Amino acid sequence: MSSSRQSSSEILRLATPADAAAIRDLTRAAYAKWIPVIGREPLPMTVDYDRAVRDHRFDLLFAGDRLAALVETVDQGDAWLIENLAVHPDFQGRGYGKRMLAHAETEAAESSNIVEMRLYTNKLFAENIRFYLAQSYTVEREEPFKGGFITHMSKRIGL
Repeated sequence: MSSSRQSSSEILRLATPADAAAIRDLTRAAYAKWIPVIGREPLPMTVDYDRAVRDHRFDLLFAGDRLAALVETVDQGDAWLIENLAVHPDFQGRGYGKRMLAHAETEAAESSNIVEMRLYTNKLFAENIRFYLAQSYTVEREEPFKGGFITHMSKRIGL
């Protein structure tokens, strides 16, 4: 990927360590609506983003000077795990989530050995599951987690 892609006042670029605080703030804002649903902070709200930015790939979408959306991916050899896909509440409803997901899939497909995207989400996040199903992801399995269930999903790419 080039270091940045631009469309009018939108810029798409890879994160640097200096972006960790903005990533944390966006993620906390995006996931806050789920606290009443599951009775605790969702896992992405508890991550050490200073470390995550060093260990994972983050693609960031800025609208003007504000971080609007992000996708965090982890290379698993033959697949990329989408660790976090988040859109700031002020920017939801503009197609940024779909755009960031498609961007991650394109970047993964351009990697020589990546054939699948994987992700997991809380089973109670029905809105998220519907979103991924609409993007051609399939449910692989569910497993118990912290009194609830995690839904694992995947999508074949680059074929």
